[in-house]
Amino acid sequence: MIVGTGGTTGRPKGVMLTGTNIETMTALTLMSYPWPERPARPTYLALAPLTHAAGVLCFPVLASGGSVVIMRTPDVGAFLELVAAERVTHTFLPPTLIYMVLDHPALQTTDLSSLQCFWYGAAPMSSRRLEEALTRIGPVMAQLFGQTEAPMMISTMSPRDHFRPDGSVAHERLSSAGRPAPLVTVSIMDDDGRLLPDGERGEIVVRSSLVMRGYYKNPEATAEASAHGWHHTGDIGYLSAEPGDEGFLHIVDRAKDMVITGGFNVYSTEVEQALMAHPAVADCAVIGLPDEKWGERLTAVLQLRPGQSVTPEEVQAFVKERIGSVKTPKQVEVWDDLPRSKVGKVLKTEIKQVLGAS
Repeated sequence: MIVGTGGTTGRPKGVMLTGTNIETMTALTLMSYPWPERPARPTYLALAPLTHAAGVLCFPVLASGGSVVIMRTPDVGAFLELVAAERVTHTFLPPTLIYMVLDHPALQTTDLSSLQCFWYGAAPMSSRRLEEALTRIGPVMAQLFGQTEAPMMISTMSPRDHFRPDGSVAHERLSSAGRPAPLVTVSIMDDDGRLLPDGERGEIVVRSSLVMRGYYKNPEATAEASAHGWHHTGDIGYLSAEPGDEGFLHIVDRAKDMVITGGFNVYSTEVEQALMAHPAVADCAVIGLPDEKWGERLTAVLQLRPGQSVTPEEVQAFVKERIGSVKTPKQVEVWDDLPRSKVGKVLKTEIKQVLGAS
């Protein structure tokens, strides 16, 4: 199959995936997450479009003899109704829509007892809101990290991995992307192609039968993505060496989203996590805009929760207290909504276009 990339950083590329890629992804999914005991079979609620994460997750469900319920348009109220009515066992939503589920008044009265695995991914999720989901939706949250070029399962975090052996929430893991999947080798590489030890930050690179054949009619991009014999994800991260968190993969940022301001490298994901800890913030995006003094001006665009209001100064003080002045946005904007792709990713290129032209 040929699958289009998300197109969040430019013109989409055609990713050539083989039968082996899909078989590997299916095997990893069945190995890594809970499934109903036979003779029971899974019921998967898939929110369109089926061209990305929601679609390929149909394969392991069908391999288990399960059924797929398809929602054509994102409607949080209808989503909750379907989970209860269809006794859904598995589903997937990007973080933005999970936030909407948590804020929906029907959540409190909806029967979610059939859920065994509620996947989240496609974008970083707020640790604070993930902990809220573990309480209000249930101990069923399950992370996956992948990309079109290595579909879905570079690393996995099952529902049980969100908790310590004593049953308490494993706070130190909530900002991670889980552990490298069983049939995948994950390493961290510097700009010169050297593999780095655990704890050091660099580009996340992968070797696996999960990795694509290449980009359709684009040998240059294929060669760039497979330099030094590894698939290059374009994500910056590290493998933890901390006790209790050993071997967990932490994604710091997309390489193209890193902001260099005043000579310092600032990872937008870290700033976004700090912003999402504010009780008034529903979603956010952090970008760099050209600036004569700073090189790039760290800029935050916020979408607030219903009925909330904040001042830029309040937000800046909140972030500064948590991660310091260097990582505090110089500019804070509040928008009614953030531009998103069809799979729920915030389109930072569109935000840059709007603010760059203003």
